[in-house]
Amino acid sequence: MFDNDKNKGICVAIGASHAGVNLAFALRREGWEGQIILYDADPELPYYRPPMSKTYLTNEEDVSVKPLKSAESYERNNIQLNLGIKVASIDCKAKKIVLEDGSTQTYNKLVLAIGARPLVPTITGLANAKNVFPLRTAADVEGIRNSLGGIPEKKVVVIGGGYIGLEIAASLKKVGAYVTVLEREQRILARITAPEMSNFFHELHKDNGVDVLTGKNVTSIEVDNAINKVVCSDSSIYLADIIIIGVGIRVNTELAEKAGLTIENGIKVDSATRTSDKNIYSIGDCTFHHNPHYDKYIRLESVQNAVDQAKVAAASICGKEVVYDAIPWFWSDQYDVKLQIMISFRLHFSQAHNS
Repeated sequence: MFDNDKNKGICVAIGASHAGVNLAFALRREGWEGQIILYDADPELPYYRPPMSKTYLTNEEDVSVKPLKSAESYERNNIQLNLGIKVASIDCKAKKIVLEDGSTQTYNKLVLAIGARPLVPTITGLANAKNVFPLRTAADVEGIRNSLGGIPEKKVVVIGGGYIGLEIAASLKKVGAYVTVLEREQRILARITAPEMSNFFHELHKDNGVDVLTGKNVTSIEVDNAINKVVCSDSSIYLADIIIIGVGIRVNTELAEKAGLTIENGIKVDSATRTSDKNIYSIGDCTFHHNPHYDKYIRLESVQNAVDQAKVAAASICGKEVVYDAIPWFWSDQYDVKLQIMISFRLHFSQAHNS
């Protein structure tokens, strides 16, 4: 049982992607009767992220992203959605957030669902390169598609051979681009999977006409007649109309760190997703949480983790005793192959139509 009086305050969530949106609706299901206010710097109605490196790039007819919830759903559930607004700071003592324009919003409970941003490597000349994109937002997808300009033969260099880089490579190859993947390590997916799986995906891309080159450390980019010259430390050069940066992410911990919350490979939370401040929770990619199945702290960049943590946070905020104990898993779609991974290191891949 829980005390209804505790469920009539103001719950503010910073971040309105998978974690923040699922938290808001879960709060209503759990019985939160007070205000629910979401803030997000992205001006778009919150949308599904996984298809951005896949179908959003390959669908020629519909470039619009799919919303997580309709605008009417927020209204029906009395959830206030504030888009295109950045939060500048958190005042834990006064229990308020300060927005970029100087205005403030008080809270009884605060949830940080602030995720991560693309890691941009230090490469000489990168700032002057043409048509350079990470892939984190709908605006990035639109930029990549516009740069293709309906000309399928354009040359694309993807810097980074992780899951996102390989998914983008597969998607752009499908629409007819010439794609080269440059990976600094000696094999793709080196930090996250076994050599056998790296070899499988290397051959998969090779068979589909993508050049996957390992041991390639990009050191500089030169521009000649609007064409990028991507230069590696071994003096090799690759021409590119479009450059995609896919070397990883940087966790958004700055707000939490300035607020005095405990930071350790992300925002450290307990088994109910509470931070070191009892009135502040954190969920999603930005959290460093304990997983009881492996008896260790981990940080996951996973939609499923974001959704599961959102449910736990909502229940805890509403006074229920809950523990986050999900088994981590995620997937990757490349061509007609779906890779499914559980952190218990059980691996499975299959034809997409059979999975």
